[in-house]
Amino acid sequence: MKVVKDILYKVNINAVQGSTEVLINTIQFDSRKIQPNDLFVAQKGLIFDGHKFINTAIEFGAKVIVCEEFPTDFVANITYIKVEDSNEALAIMAANFYDNPSSKLKLIGITGTNGKTTIATLLYELFQKAGFKTGLLSTVTIFVDNQQFDATHTTPDSLAINSYLNIMVEVGVDFCFMEVSSHGIHQKRTAGLHFEGGVFTNLTHDHLDYHATFKEYRDVKKSFFDNLPKTAFSLVNIDDKNASVMLQNTAAKKYTFALKTMADYKARILENQFTGLFLAINNNEVWTKLIGSFNAYNLVAVYGVSQLLGLESTEALTLISELENVTGRFQHFSSTEEITAIIDYAHTPDALKNVLETINDIRTGNEQVITVVGCGGNRDKAKRPVMGRIASQLSTQVIFTSDNPRNEDPQTIINEIEAGVDPQNYKKTLSVLDREQAIKTATKLAKKGDIILIAGKGHETYQEVKGKRSHFDDYEKISQLLKAIEN
Repeated sequence: MKVVKDILYKVNINAVQGSTEVLINTIQFDSRKIQPNDLFVAQKGLIFDGHKFINTAIEFGAKVIVCEEFPTDFVANITYIKVEDSNEALAIMAANFYDNPSSKLKLIGITGTNGKTTIATLLYELFQKAGFKTGLLSTVTIFVDNQQFDATHTTPDSLAINSYLNIMVEVGVDFCFMEVSSHGIHQKRTAGLHFEGGVFTNLTHDHLDYHATFKEYRDVKKSFFDNLPKTAFSLVNIDDKNASVMLQNTAAKKYTFALKTMADYKARILENQFTGLFLAINNNEVWTKLIGSFNAYNLVAVYGVSQLLGLESTEALTLISELENVTGRFQHFSSTEEITAIIDYAHTPDALKNVLETINDIRTGNEQVITVVGCGGNRDKAKRPVMGRIASQLSTQVIFTSDNPRNEDPQTIINEIEAGVDPQNYKKTLSVLDREQAIKTATKLAKKGDIILIAGKGHETYQEVKGKRSHFDDYEKISQLLKAIEN
């Protein structure tokens, strides 16, 4: 149990009603999980307002309420703490509750539109191979050394973050690599954490369903670097025009990586094939198993972080040559009929463009590139026609289909994607509402040597329709269909 006043350290408090000497068992922000002697944090969310559940939390046994607005009536023997920002208060209290575990290991945050999962995962694998106990907090999965947990959000809630970090400290983890999303930053989930360093990958059109403007989206990312301590490092992709913005107000030590520009960590692509990338990183040649210019950026970022964390250069490059593709990120295989299938999480215009340009750079020109792609429902609508235009420009054939339509009409989403297709590319496009049928259609269209790209879902193993999730795995589905052709 913890004394409330001890976990309030650094929380911006406006008023207190009751005693802060109370002992609590744990912190909760979901009133349904409250047990006797818990502390309940009332947060204002996009859908629900936790303040409406304060009385429910008290009925379930909460002894302390943290909120932005006091209720009209106080319940006897309950402590009420009014704070400036409940999200921030929750994050700081969570860190204090677990004795600030992020300060007891080296925590590196990776942010940007594309590449977060790949860089964080590759760093985890590299440092594991180097003999360190390492942690990973990513979209795909969570690792505490070799123990794996399921991931539910790009950036978990602040209680979960600190709980996992605390477990990492208990088992002696040295480094933790963490995806940091714009949602997570904006919702203050990373407040109270001590970062050893931050990495900026790039910034392109995404999440404008959540952020009102691109500037707001950019500035949220920037705030992560603004809050880094002077003891930390900031490593940014200087080829991206927004990199200088990230560094404007940071106190952290500044470093850069690039493919096109002079930088502290510079990579050149010597060869780019389906078998891998041959790179020169700071003039040292290395063959890697990853593919495409976007992965060249990811790998040079990984190399840069390895150097900033003290790994010897030759060892780092040797380990980089052993790294494998991350699940759902340009994950590919070839059937016995020599049809190449590629599964990629590309769900933004820039990511889709990068993947298709990589495929077109590698192929001979005699093969078809058949792309299966959709856009998620209840998400940024502005990117839909852009995705349609890019897919139809850079593919031989495109099949527009469903991708987690959620609570939207799937056909409406496809219509909005098709609106971006240029007239000269109309004949290249098909619309197949059911995703399984769309993938099946792609396999029927494909001939020996052709390439099928299934974009948008990557590592996801579900399809969400009208609020319900059912099992669906792009990799599993295309594997079954191509195997059936072989037989």
